Amino acid sequence: MMKKNLLINEIINKIKKVTGNSKASLHEPVFWGKEKEYLCKCIDSSYVAVGDFVELFENKVKKYTNSNYVIATNSGTSALHISYLVAGVKQNDEVLIPTLNFVASSNAALYLDAIPHFVDVEEKTLGLDPEKLYNYLCKISLKKGKNFLNKKTKRRIKAIVPTHTFGHAADINGILKVSKIFNLNLIEDASESIGSFYKNKHLGTFGKFGVLSFNGNKTITTGAGGALLLQNKSDYIKAKKLINVSKLPHNWELIYDGLGYNYKMSNLQAALGCAQFQNLEKIISKKHKLLNTYIKAFKKNPYAKIFENKYQKRPNYWLQTLVLNNNILNIKNTLLSKANSKNIMLRPVWKLMHKLPHLYKYPKMDLSTSSKLEKKLINLPSSIYI
Repeated sequence: MMKKNLLINEIINKIKKVTGNSKASLHEPVFWGKEKEYLCKCIDSSYVAVGDFVELFENKVKKYTNSNYVIATNSGTSALHISYLVAGVKQNDEVLIPTLNFVASSNAALYLDAIPHFVDVEEKTLGLDPEKLYNYLCKISLKKGKNFLNKKTKRRIKAIVPTHTFGHAADINGILKVSKIFNLNLIEDASESIGSFYKNKHLGTFGKFGVLSFNGNKTITTGAGGALLLQNKSDYIKAKKLINVSKLPHNWELIYDGLGYNYKMSNLQAALGCAQFQNLEKIISKKHKLLNTYIKAFKKNPYAKIFENKYQKRPNYWLQTLVLNNNILNIKNTLLSKANSKNIMLRPVWKLMHKLPHLYKYPKMDLSTSSKLEKKLINLPSSIYI
């Protein structure tokens, strides 16, 4: 017990060398620009629901990510839902989703009565493991026409939804190859990845669809909100209509030609986002400096190390992540409890999706790497005010 407490105190003290003695937040929004000015301008115009800021924000996202088309939404989850719809995911279709993940991508599949099918990740990126998935799909699927069916369930395997975990690129080239071989719609969950690039290409622009989040805890925020990145005009037109309750354009009449969703981003949210974009690069620069400070603090530490994605030129390092060595995994819960009691906001990685009560019954491959990482990963205070 004495040795365990000494080890926990040593790790906490190393974190405190970086964070100082005041409250260390996991993340918090940064308001350095014209946020108040733009919000007041929006309020003064009276156009708080719809207005010019939405289009301006979409254009900023489009230019920054070099996407063909962008639709601003009221959340990243709603952008995922719409991307599944436009990709043609139907009832009982299987959607391949990493189990090491936030719950939104699985929930969005359930909105359509589709089937989340949980797949494993790799240690080097924390993202979906394409080689392991390829071997798995070769064993469990069979081709029928243009589609691949799960041999056991007889269901169509329709889409693959890799997550770029904490802003780190998954092996997107490998994932693209798998998606083409098995004719899967590739939907990138880049919710955590604004400002993250792989080979000078922004995450979320490799697949047919990409999703960003601008929730209050993200690198930049619209309070709550997201964006859908699209490559094809026909998909854009369909998605744009769906997020606007399937309303047909008319000068005064309200005409709807099918089921739609009230998923639009508000003008108020977009006004905040436009101001946030002005300091995005500065925020990311500070994130990288924080990473280097953590690396220095844990240099040559025998018990834990800071996760670095050495396979990506520029992740945004949204959340800094500590990787515990195998021989000290028994201290994790006590470390989390003690650190949080001292206002050092450590957070465990998500509970694996296939373990959640509403998701445990769905199909899954061998998830040994995800299970190992669940025990080892801890998100560190990542506020740039540290």
